[in-house]
Amino acid sequence: MRQEGRRRVAGNTLTFLKKHAPFDKMSADALQRFAEQAQIAFYPAGSEIVGAASGNVRFFYLIESGKVQARQAGEVTVTEYSILSLGAGESFPIGAVTAGRPSTNNYVAVEDTFCYQLPAEDFMALMVSSPEFNLFCTQYIASLLDQSRRQLQLQFAQKASEQQTLNSPLAGIGSRSPVIVGPETPLRAALEIMSQAGIGSLVVAGEDRKPVGVFTRSDLLDRVVLADRPLTAPISEAMSAARLCLDENATAYDAMLAMASQGVRHVLVTDAEGRLTGVVSERDLFSLQRVGLRQIRQSIDSAHDVEALLQSAADVRQLAFNMLAQGIGAEQLTQFISALNDALTRRVIQLNLEKHNFDGIEWAWLAFGSEGRDEQTFSTDQDNGIVFACPDGAAVDALRQRFLTFALDVNKDLDRCGFPLCKGNIMASNPQWCLTLGEWKTQFSKWIRMPEPTALLNATIFFDFRPLYGKHELADNMRRFLLEQAAASPIFLQSMARNALDVAPPLGKLRDFLTDLEPDHPGKIDLKKYGSRIFVDVARIYALATGVHNTNSVQRLRLASQRLAARGEEINAVLDGLNFIQLLRLQHQYLEGEPGSQGDNLIDPDKLNELDRRILKESFRQARKIQSRLKLDYQVN
Repeated sequence: MRQEGRRRVAGNTLTFLKKHAPFDKMSADALQRFAEQAQIAFYPAGSEIVGAASGNVRFFYLIESGKVQARQAGEVTVTEYSILSLGAGESFPIGAVTAGRPSTNNYVAVEDTFCYQLPAEDFMALMVSSPEFNLFCTQYIASLLDQSRRQLQLQFAQKASEQQTLNSPLAGIGSRSPVIVGPETPLRAALEIMSQAGIGSLVVAGEDRKPVGVFTRSDLLDRVVLADRPLTAPISEAMSAARLCLDENATAYDAMLAMASQGVRHVLVTDAEGRLTGVVSERDLFSLQRVGLRQIRQSIDSAHDVEALLQSAADVRQLAFNMLAQGIGAEQLTQFISALNDALTRRVIQLNLEKHNFDGIEWAWLAFGSEGRDEQTFSTDQDNGIVFACPDGAAVDALRQRFLTFALDVNKDLDRCGFPLCKGNIMASNPQWCLTLGEWKTQFSKWIRMPEPTALLNATIFFDFRPLYGKHELADNMRRFLLEQAAASPIFLQSMARNALDVAPPLGKLRDFLTDLEPDHPGKIDLKKYGSRIFVDVARIYALATGVHNTNSVQRLRLASQRLAARGEEINAVLDGLNFIQLLRLQHQYLEGEPGSQGDNLIDPDKLNELDRRILKESFRQARKIQSRLKLDYQVN
C-alpha cells in the first residue's frame, strides 16, 4: 500500500514537472530521479521556508502551489530587487544551493504553499547528469553577471552621465540614406553628384545594393588628378575597395574597434543579405564619446614626437573608462585597449625608425604576454622582442647590435608613454629576445624538448606572441613551427598542464575565499595570479594541443572547445567566469590606482558587495572546473 502511494505521488510529480521549464525539456530518466528523490512539504501562510539565518542551504525548492515572497536579508543590496514574489513552477535559492552556503534572501510563504524539496546532494548530482538542468542553473549565474554589470553602470553613472551607449546598434547611427552610384558610372557624373549633394564621398554598389567600393576626395586627388585618369573612365577604376562592412545589428563599439584596428574612417553598414543600409563615420562615433576615437587615433597617427603621444596614452585610459562605465564587457574592453595601445606602440616604432635604417631587412616587432594575447588592462608593463632575417653575407651579430640599439630607444619611449620597463627584462633590447627566425625556432624546440621549470615559465610568456610591426610573415612562420612542435610533444603538454595546476583558485573549505596566500598582502586576493592566470594557462595548453593559431584566451577556449567537441554551454560558463574576473581587475585598477601610476590586482573580497562576492566565488568554481578537465585530459596526479 505504501509503495503504491509513493508511485502515485511520483506520477503526480512527473505530471507537474512536465508543465514547467526546464523540466519540460529534461530526459525521462532525469525527471524520474527528481520525482523519486524530492519530497513535498507544506508551509502555512506566514511561515519561513528558508532564510539567511538557517545556515547552509540543504534543499532546492520548487513551488508546487501557493506563493512565496523573497525578501533580501540585511541592508546590503545584492540583487536588483528587494522583494520578489514567486509562484508555482518557480524555484529557489539556486545560487545558495549551488555554492553550498546560506541564502542571502528570506523566503516566506505568503499563502498556504506546497514545495518540492530536493536534497542539495541530489541537486548537484542532477546538475551533472542533466544537461538541460545544468544549462538552466548556468544561465542563472549568467543572469547574476548581468545584474553585476548593471550595478557597475550605476556606480559610474554620475561620472559618465553625458555619455551615450556604445551598445547602440549601427542601424540607428550615421547616415541612413548614403549616396550610391554603380561601378560603371563615369567619373564626371559621379563628381557632379558629389558636388550637387555637397558630400565628400559616395558608395559604389551593384544593382543589388551590395557595396563594392568607396570613392572619396582623397581618391579624386590620388587616383584621378595625379594619375591623369580621364573623367570618362568608370568610377570602379578609381574607387577604393570596400574594406570594412558590418551588419546593422553590430554595435557602435564593434565599429569603433574595427576602425581603430584597420585605420579606416568609415564603416559600410549592411543588412543580413549584404545590401547597403547606411554609412557610419568616425564623426558619428565621436558624437557618442566625450573623449573620441577620432581625436585619439588622429593624435597618435600625427604625433611628431613622444611628448605628443603622452596625452594620447592618457586619452586611451579615459576612453576605456567611459566604455567601462557604459557596461562594455571585459573581453571587448581589453581588446579595445590593446588595439589602441598597438597603434601607439607602432607610432613609437615609426618615430624611432627615422633614426635607425633597416631598409632591405626583413624583421618584425613582437608583443608577448597580455599584449600578445590582446588582453591588456589598465595596468601593463612591456613584454616585447624582435625577430629578423639576416641577409646573405651579412654578419648576424653586427645586425643584432643595430636592432638592440634601436630597441633600447623604443623601450625607453614606451616607458615614457606609460608602459613601464619589464622588471624581468623581457624586452627587445635584451639580446636574449632579439633573435633571427632560426634562433627563435631553436629556442622554442629546446623549451619543448626539455620542459624544465624555466622553460615552462618562458613558454607561458613567449608562446603568446603577436607581431605588431614589420614583416608579419616571420611571426606566422614562428607560429606554424611552434604548433607543429607542441602538438607532437605530449610530454611537453603534460608538463605544461602540471605547471598550470600548481596554482589553485582561492576557494576555502570553511570560508568563501582564502585571503592569506600572499604573505605581504594579508586579507587580499591577487586576481591575476589566482584568477585570470588559471584560465589563460589552460587556454594556452588546449590551443597548442589543437593547433589554434589565435593567442587571445577567450578565442583559444572557444576554438579549442569546438575541436574537442566540448559542450557550448559549459565553455560559456567558463568564459563568463574569466570575463567577470577581468572586469573586476579593470574596475579595481581604475578606482584604486593613483593617477599616473600602475594599479595592481589585489582585491579585498570583504569590500565587494554581496552580489559580486557570489559571482566571484562562482567564477573561481569555473576555474576549478576547467582545471579538473585539464587534470583528467593530461592524467596529472
